[in-house]
Amino acid sequence: MQAWQVHENGEPGEVMRLGETPAPAPGDGQVLLKVRAANINFPDVLMCRGQYQVRPPLPFTPGVEICGETGDGRRVLATPALPYGGFAEYAVADAAALLPAPDALDDAEAAALHIGYQTGWFGLHRRAGLEAGETLLVHAAAGGVGSAAVQLGKAAGATVIGVVGGAGKAAVARELGCDAVVDRHAEDVVAAVKEATGGRGADVVYDPVGGEAYTQSAKVVAFEGRIVVVGFAGGTIPAPALNHALVKNYSILGLHWGLYNTRNPKLVRHCHEQLTDLAARGVIKPLVSERVPLAGAAAAVQRVADGASTGRIAVLPAPANGAAA
Repeated sequence: MQAWQVHENGEPGEVMRLGETPAPAPGDGQVLLKVRAANINFPDVLMCRGQYQVRPPLPFTPGVEICGETGDGRRVLATPALPYGGFAEYAVADAAALLPAPDALDDAEAAALHIGYQTGWFGLHRRAGLEAGETLLVHAAAGGVGSAAVQLGKAAGATVIGVVGGAGKAAVARELGCDAVVDRHAEDVVAAVKEATGGRGADVVYDPVGGEAYTQSAKVVAFEGRIVVVGFAGGTIPAPALNHALVKNYSILGLHWGLYNTRNPKLVRHCHEQLTDLAARGVIKPLVSERVPLAGAAAAVQRVADGASTGRIAVLPAPANGAAA
């Protein structure tokens, strides 16, 4: 089969190589899947660089979420079992963790409903307890993780403020449904958020960026607010001042979605049922900004690494991967 492999760590565009490899053989409890669509996530970038918390042995195939097809023709969502990731024609995954692909979404959209939306749902509902009428601030609101949080926040009845970098991304955030958008390249984020909230701040802050974004979050979080730490796409892991959290009376919540797969998999399935229902009602719809052939995967992963993408970029290994079953 055709598959991308990383033989040494570095920037995705430099270390990902496309070639012929044997199809992976499923182990105990695993199933072989034909990849219909694989979405690019920031962990794919970090794994190429050797900076992710999971470090598969070299060589490995990146691609942590797919919409795949089983031997009996079912469309399913899966997180492939590394080192055989999704940027290939075939992947393997744990049979017990497969989720049915929503009929309302095509292959690329269905694949994008998995990690980003599960992370958003767990972060906003399980961890932060977001309530209707509250204000939600989303950093990187036009990105893959942020766009999911924006849609889920609106679905929950929250007022959503999106922080983005650039006019193009600001337009995307508005189309996603943000009630207010702050362009960090052109505005003072803290002042703009305080103005948008009448000085009160945001009840929930969803932060997949870290670094300066977290510093801003601590300044704009409301009394009894919650900051959900999702990741560090900005490249810098902040060191929170706990005395500040005490004085201002807010919570700092960590979210590692992958832990639920082992600690409480029933919650993952429950979340998927909620997401499938929202998709069926048209309340949420993953933003797939690009659909590229398998040959374009490395360049697309590099665009994500460079922060030059919006929503999700989908890799389609076969030419006829668009239609929903």
